[in-house]
Amino acid sequence: NIYNVSNGERFSTYAITGEPDSGVICLNGAAAWKAKKGDIIIIASYALVDDADIKKWHPQCVYLDDKNRIKQRK
Repeated sequence: NIYNVSNGERFSTYAITGEPDSGVICLNGAAAWKAKKGDIIIIASYALVDDADIKKWHPQCVYLDDKNRIKQRK
């Protein structure tokens, strides 16, 4: 899911692997109408975790700088 903080749009889409360390986040097709360059977005993904694995699983948050480089992981 994508949450666009800049304009309030919320939508679901797919991910395509891009060039490593390029800093590029690109929206294709209909999703491209939901955001523009410079918008602040939240990208959320979800996982199903088996009961047996739940105690050792932890969610991750990755915060990026204005060039989409990782500045912090929590």
